[in-house]
Amino acid sequence: MSDKDNKGSMTVAEAGRKGGETVRNERGREFYETIGRKGGATVKAERGRSFYEEIGRKGGETVKAERGAKFYEEIGKKGGDRVKATRGPNFYEEIGRKGGQKVKKLIEEGKRAARAAMDAQAAAGGAAPQEGAAAPAAPVATPEPTTPSGNE
Repeated sequence: MSDKDNKGSMTVAEAGRKGGETVRNERGREFYETIGRKGGATVKAERGRSFYEEIGRKGGETVKAERGAKFYEEIGKKGGDRVKATRGPNFYEEIGRKGGQKVKKLIEEGKRAARAAMDAQAAAGGAAPQEGAAAPAAPVATPEPTTPSGNE
């Protein structure tokens, strides 16, 4: 084919871009957000959460190989500065407090579960160690006294 025969034709990429712009103009940006969420939910249902974890890890490794670990430091700093500018420094205090409360709650739940497991084991006839009881300590070897060399 000569150039004359290709006049007026476009590449697949150009056609896709043109079609996408037309749909965006007719239906709006929200349309793409909606179909993206639906597509993501379908993929998650078919492949599971681990699929996203895997492709995220692979993508992160690729970016790290191309741009270096320093890139993540820079974008993290930019993101943190942006959050601080939009929400204020008190935001970090608030989420830190919430995070601490969540950790405290998880620790308490873990302790309750451990107590329940120990109670269940004791009820089943197993010897459960008492709460707060320490395991017997291993003997500690004491080092032999030494004298500095040359001063004997």
